[in-house]
Amino acid sequence: MSPISAALGRHWAHTIGYLHSLFAGDDPAVAHPLVRSAALDTVTAALLAAFPTSTTAGAPDGPAAYALPAAVRRAVDFIDAHADQPLALDDIVRAAGIGPRALQEAFRRHKGTTPTAYLRDTRLERAHRELQAADPTSGATVAAVAARWGFTHRGRFAAAHQQVYGRSPLETLLS
Repeated sequence: MSPISAALGRHWAHTIGYLHSLFAGDDPAVAHPLVRSAALDTVTAALLAAFPTSTTAGAPDGPAAYALPAAVRRAVDFIDAHADQPLALDDIVRAAGIGPRALQEAFRRHKGTTPTAYLRDTRLERAHRELQAADPTSGATVAAVAARWGFTHRGRFAAAHQQVYGRSPLETLLS
């Protein structure tokens, strides 16, 4: 099988090269399950974007038909792999390989949100999972978990958590 386009073939080759360099090094972080999961998601997204499948058989021809969704997938993969690190829109834009306005529009069209809102939602979901897994008797606090995921305003964090999960962060921690 051949890639759908030369650009997507290069994307596939770059993805494989990146993952090879990531796992060929001696960074202990690659053993972390979140990193391995993000790597699997990255290679899967690149594979599905680059090579024809039954879903692309009737799709429009040409690289333009795939450019924005591929950029969104690259941005999502980047956010998912680096949500625990300080990220700015410029970082996400570089990872996506398109300009900021095009990325904003592609996210609105394909995800119904913006890249920064997707980052915030990803961090909220990770904070929620950490609260679920935390042991309050060992000193875990809502404030510490929220801060670890970039939420510095406890009231806004609590309100966002309540809105999405239907209960306060403290209730989640204590349950």
